[in-house]
Amino acid sequence: MPDNTVAILREQTQALIGTEEINQIIQSTVENSVALRMMTRLPNMATNVREYPIMDNYPMAGFVEGDNGLKMTTNMKWSKKKLYAEEIAAIVTIPDNVVADASYDIWGQVRPRLEEAAGRVIDKAIFFGVDKPASWRDGLVNSATNAGNVVAATADLYKDVFDENGLIAKVEEDGYFPDGILSAVSMRSKLRGLRDKSDRPLFLENMQNTTPYMLNGIRMEFPRNGAFDPTKALMITGDFTQAVYAIRQDVTFDVFDSGVISDSDGKVVFNLMQNDMKAIRMVIRLGWDIFNPLNAINEDETTRFPFAVYKPAASASAAAAKVAVK
Repeated sequence: MPDNTVAILREQTQALIGTEEINQIIQSTVENSVALRMMTRLPNMATNVREYPIMDNYPMAGFVEGDNGLKMTTNMKWSKKKLYAEEIAAIVTIPDNVVADASYDIWGQVRPRLEEAAGRVIDKAIFFGVDKPASWRDGLVNSATNAGNVVAATADLYKDVFDENGLIAKVEEDGYFPDGILSAVSMRSKLRGLRDKSDRPLFLENMQNTTPYMLNGIRMEFPRNGAFDPTKALMITGDFTQAVYAIRQDVTFDVFDSGVISDSDGKVVFNLMQNDMKAIRMVIRLGWDIFNPLNAINEDETTRFPFAVYKPAASASAAAAKVAVK
């Protein structure tokens, strides 16, 4: 005799229950280059190399003794720096059938992520010199370290940043006023508790402003594209008008339906026509440098640098030991 008291449970009706699918891909916000957002952009480059003059020597003047005293002679000196445009590129291949059968605009998803990847490469090279081209100068952290503009982290964050011999003072002593700070995301929790002597917060957040983060009036950025390495630097501050870049070729995207994709050994991986595939290629060419001209506060180019770095204690100690060995 059938048991009519047994309920029809979900297990028996699973085939009748539909699943709602949202036509939206859940993903993180696209993070482009923070370095290029902070730095000063120069006019686009007409060729792959640009030269610009930098003043190396000031003229001098002096008092003349008496009516017939000799007037001193003086001169000036300039040197040239070069900006080298280097190429960053990537190629993504997708079978035609996959694009045709997909419910999403795959190419529309790929393009912003390629731009993000280019920005990450640019930021790593500019911040830390990671995988930089041979023609590009060393990164901000290494250059600031070589100039002696390093502060090691202690338990007193206020003193590390704002005191005499602190992070900001390192830049000021070289004749520059910091106008920007790059910071590891891990510093946000420490900065929120930072107060001045009147117990007013020094770190301000306002998402409605064009500059959402400020530290004592200095704009801040927290790179989230994976380029900022907190084991090498907790913060970088300086005069970003001195850090410049120029575009030789802005970001371009080209789609190919013929041609071959090969590996580093020349072996063909894909033949686009034979494999019924398309490839999208992203290319950008740019160069960057730091002006750092002679100024009256610090005339020594070996110690003058418009940026300073706040390092983890262990990292700063290791850097100091390396300099001492040299």
